[in-house]
Amino acid sequence: MRHTAKQTNLRTLEDLHKALARKRPVTIHALKEEKDERGRKTGNLVPTLRTLEIYDLTTTADGNILIHGMDRETGEDRNFRLDRLLAYTVHRTTYTIARPAPEADAERPDFADEADFIAWEIARTDAEYWTEYLDEARPVQALAA
Repeated sequence: MRHTAKQTNLRTLEDLHKALARKRPVTIHALKEEKDERGRKTGNLVPTLRTLEIYDLTTTADGNILIHGMDRETGEDRNFRLDRLLAYTVHRTTYTIARPAPEADAERPDFADEADFIAWEIARTDAEYWTEYLDEARPVQALAA
């Protein structure tokens, strides 16, 4: 297993993106929020071990990177935050579980490599970046007095 504490988040994300592109399952050791008997989150983080067939990597509005995958044990959809990943192993086998159809995202382009994907994900949720970009793209014209 690769321990995420011994490498950068970028390296971990690159490995997970390669696994996604090659349709390789990934066993992850991660922290998840514990739930009480009513299904409510308690705020405590507990370790879990899952084998996922990753189908998407996204970012939240808060800037957290999410790993979306189908759990091989239960066949259910699971999401894990990249920052809560402790270790992972990419397997040589291929996917076996039927996944949900990908969401149609007209704004999401095809990427040449992992660096393009990461740059796109970071830029699309960074309001300051878009404000600067729009200001440069459309210069402000002074109003006639």
